[in-house]
Amino acid sequence: MKICRTIADCRAEVASYRAAGERVGLVPTMGFLHEGHMALVTAAQEDCDRVVVTIFVNPTQFGEAADLEAYPRDEDRDFAMLRTAGVDCVLVPPVEEVYPQGDETIVETTRMANMLHGLVRPGHFRGVTTVVARLFNFVQPDVACFGEKDYQQLKIVRRMTRDLAFPIEVRGVPTVREADGLAMSSRNVRLGPEDRAAARVLCDALDHAESWAATPRTVEGLRATITDVIKGQPRATLKGLDIVEAETLDEITGPLTSPAAIMLSAEFGGILLIDQRVVFP
Repeated sequence: MKICRTIADCRAEVASYRAAGERVGLVPTMGFLHEGHMALVTAAQEDCDRVVVTIFVNPTQFGEAADLEAYPRDEDRDFAMLRTAGVDCVLVPPVEEVYPQGDETIVETTRMANMLHGLVRPGHFRGVTTVVARLFNFVQPDVACFGEKDYQQLKIVRRMTRDLAFPIEVRGVPTVREADGLAMSSRNVRLGPEDRAAARVLCDALDHAESWAATPRTVEGLRATITDVIKGQPRATLKGLDIVEAETLDEITGPLTSPAAIMLSAEFGGILLIDQRVVFP
């Protein structure tokens, strides 16, 4: 496995793949990897000859400096997991290469970044699209894999890719869950034992919603059901609940007549977790 510390080294490595006529997949991460990330690697390997993983804790998508500093990091562990998975190349760029001195360029989906979960995390999606656009430019892959857990992020990256005419297929990969249903996240390790036990309420709420949606229901009733489940867990603070049209993220009301994306966020001991599910009437 080739470990690249500079953009130039990564580009040279990818150029050798291209010279051999090989198809390249990209998995962008912020490190502290888990089985959810490995599912992204597997998806990329299924469709590509070579897989590049990036590890970069992106400062522009954190709302608070303390949250950025607290983000878990373990480079040696990450490298070991990626070697075992058969990854070909890892790019670990320094901040000053991703955001050079005097940098003033941003990339933003002006509508989709400032709605729904974007209201809970102001500026977050602008940071995501800015760094993903740069990673796309550094690696220039054929395919890029993102998890469906952050559903709005997946839709935003797809819109950015379309709008900027990147010749890249953005693949969504189903959410990987712990044994009790909690969506895997690098943030989970920051939960205390009681908050970790309480956090499975997110999956419980989505399970209830999926059962409810299978019979004639209204969006308003669906919202009330999810809210009741979350509020029934005293350690959970509901931060965001959006039920939108699955493809466009447009607001929907009244009877549920088409697939809907439920996007949920809640805090447990000050740690913000998210989850999602697409439900069908």
